Amino acid sequence: MDVSIVVPLYNEEESLPALTEQVADQLNKLKKDFEIIFIDDGSDDRSFDVLLELKQRYPQIKVIRFRRNFGKSAALSEGFKLAEGKTVITMDADLQDDPAEIPNMLKRLEEGYDLVSGWKKKRYDPISKTIPSKFFNAVTRWLTGIKIHDFNCGFKTYRHEVIKAIPVYGELHRYLPVLAHWQGFKVGELVVQHHPRQFGKSKFGLRRFLDGFFDLLTVLFITRYRQKPLHLFGFLGLLFSLAGFGVLLYLSILWFQGHPIGHRPLLFLGVLLVIVGSQSFSLGLIGEMITSTRDTSIKYAIREIIE
Repeated sequence: MDVSIVVPLYNEEESLPALTEQVADQLNKLKKDFEIIFIDDGSDDRSFDVLLELKQRYPQIKVIRFRRNFGKSAALSEGFKLAEGKTVITMDADLQDDPAEIPNMLKRLEEGYDLVSGWKKKRYDPISKTIPSKFFNAVTRWLTGIKIHDFNCGFKTYRHEVIKAIPVYGELHRYLPVLAHWQGFKVGELVVQHHPRQFGKSKFGLRRFLDGFFDLLTVLFITRYRQKPLHLFGFLGLLFSLAGFGVLLYLSILWFQGHPIGHRPLLFLGVLLVIVGSQSFSLGLIGEMITSTRDTSIKYAIREIIE
């Protein structure tokens, strides 16, 4: 299998026929052996029925149907498990990603990259979506040092080994380039065309903004301390403990000089710092034990898989 197209979707019945036709047309022109994997993330419209109808015309279609809405990361995770292509392309189902960019994405990957992320340089999204996106992209660039303009672009191309090496859960799909870079893969980007939404409405909301913020913290943790949580919590514990012992040492000197210390606020601060330091160190040890025994697989309730 040359190429796997992985498409998460939620209530996109109107855009699916045109999307499928355009994707198939591009890959047929390239003479690629391909599959299109749609992940129906708990849609309550006719999306699944439309996919079944399309499969009669396009045998390359595979469908994963969730029992409820689990989110884009869950959809990508299950799609990646089913993908057989040497190259995997992800794109949104709303026709804002242009299938005509597929040849350019594949060509860019052949230049030596393991992951190519699209850059929607000119976007056709509401300001309520573009401003949070610009903020997260700027913060992520600053914290990670990865010079990509659009981490959250759904239009990405991967070598197969990349999708097998990176975890996808929560809202981590927007930080896949960061996770891939951390694993040692070469990450690049390509300016892609972006179109206004033709059907339906955007699923972006305040909840996704907050989820994205917390998952940014998750990414920073797992890329730096995932295998060694004691390095983080142990270091913090050491700082708190040293500060606490320093305060107590200072008070001990005063006590030996005959000064009363029983009612000094510094005494309570010193004891508190030592306790917090000990707890932080203990938390790091617990994290080490969990890390060494954890089951990294996450299972989602799949209603059916059509191949």
